Amino acid sequence: MSDLSIRFDDYEDEVFDVRDSAYSGFENSSDKTEKKDKTLLAVKVIVMVLAFCAVLEFLFYKFIIPSTSSPLVSITGLEETTAEEIVSLLRPLNAKNWFTFDVNAATGIIASESFVDSVSVRKAFPNKIYINIKEREPVAMAFIEKDERSVAVQIDKNGVFFPLKKKSERAMSLPIISGLPVEYIGDGMRIPSRYRSLVDQMSKIRAMSQNYFAAISEICVVPKESNSYELVLIPVSSKIRVLTDRTLNEDALKYMMVVLDVVNSIEPDVSEIDLRYGSVSYRKLLR
Repeated sequence: MSDLSIRFDDYEDEVFDVRDSAYSGFENSSDKTEKKDKTLLAVKVIVMVLAFCAVLEFLFYKFIIPSTSSPLVSITGLEETTAEEIVSLLRPLNAKNWFTFDVNAATGIIASESFVDSVSVRKAFPNKIYINIKEREPVAMAFIEKDERSVAVQIDKNGVFFPLKKKSERAMSLPIISGLPVEYIGDGMRIPSRYRSLVDQMSKIRAMSQNYFAAISEICVVPKESNSYELVLIPVSSKIRVLTDRTLNEDALKYMMVVLDVVNSIEPDVSEIDLRYGSVSYRKLLR
């Protein structure tokens, strides 16, 4: 009997232990659920805060910056002109912010300047303006009458006149064209059509690796009655005038230099060499 009682007591103890363990497990599960809910709520709050900040940042960049601050202008491609000069041209637009900056108007203002070959203007959100300018590449220099005085201007390969802003190394290497039969030529105007082949030839010569124009100080245009013209070349290192036809190319310049060397070695008192009509003749200085 005693053995059975002992086994029964043991059984009851075991049942009590199981119930107590089950209660403890239920309590732990409830704590875990509560903690999980709190964590999920915290995550939701953080996500909502971040989303709210993102909306504020979007509104700030979308509306506040473009509408309240002056646009930042970036200018590229300039060689002879300064960025301050370009900004000064755009001041009449009175663009107080990015929204009011007129791209088409800015493009028109800059493109109207005679020294500008091409220009592109674009807006970049939220407050940037990008301007890229390609300046005209000069092939020659001339002197025109402006405001009752003689002014140096440059000529590009298309025959367009544009101002000489400063005496740079590039400008000093340009040959001078004189004798153009015009009384007045303003900035942005083109050289008369019959002389455009001349500047085109000069452009091709300047594109060569050898600087042939370094030996020529001036190219004089001599108009003819037949709506044509001839040229008089004045070398840098000689006072001899060289008469030639309207063909100006590498071969003609090489031939001129060879003839100059030969004539100078034979006749030191020559004032003029005539290379027209396929022959060589010269005129001596009168004493």
